[in-house]
Amino acid sequence: MQKIFLFVSFWLFLSGCGGGYLPSIKHTTKSPWIHFEEAKRSFDMIIPHETTTEDLKKLGFDPFETPNVKLVTYLELLERFMPNQSISMKDLDPGVQSCLSVRELCQGYEVTPQMLNSERYGSVFMDLLNFRRKTITTGWKFNALIVLKNELVVHKIWGGEPNVSKFEDKRNPLGPLQDIHKVMPPIKIY
Repeated sequence: MQKIFLFVSFWLFLSGCGGGYLPSIKHTTKSPWIHFEEAKRSFDMIIPHETTTEDLKKLGFDPFETPNVKLVTYLELLERFMPNQSISMKDLDPGVQSCLSVRELCQGYEVTPQMLNSERYGSVFMDLLNFRRKTITTGWKFNALIVLKNELVVHKIWGGEPNVSKFEDKRNPLGPLQDIHKVMPPIKIY
């Protein structure tokens, strides 16, 4: 009876669904927003030519207080809005044009909050021996660029992925030997 129990337990282990035994990763960029909709709602409250840097602080867009809000110089903004010579100043939004014309008084805030969860699933045996690793990644990513001239928002733009859902199924027919070159140092022949 004990042999049958061990055989069944071993078989379940080999073909099991992981049941929490496989690694998972939670990748979060610290921010005041827990959901994509919250970040978007705060961003929607920004009104070009009305919102000031003080207003941005209240909305959670403060590079000195809020983690992961990057200060962007006017030179970086110039590179972003005019990446090549086929785009001229007159092609840009009027707010961006006026901002770039004052050089050092022009800056931007780049905001990139995200929350991603990656979980491996499938057979623990196949995963541990590197024959097959299946991963599902879910979550969201938000990114925004706020352009300021003399501490007044003159332009804003946003994007992102409100619903990230990615599946990866990596198969290695040789299992643990598949990436042996990463473990063993190269052999030098003289």
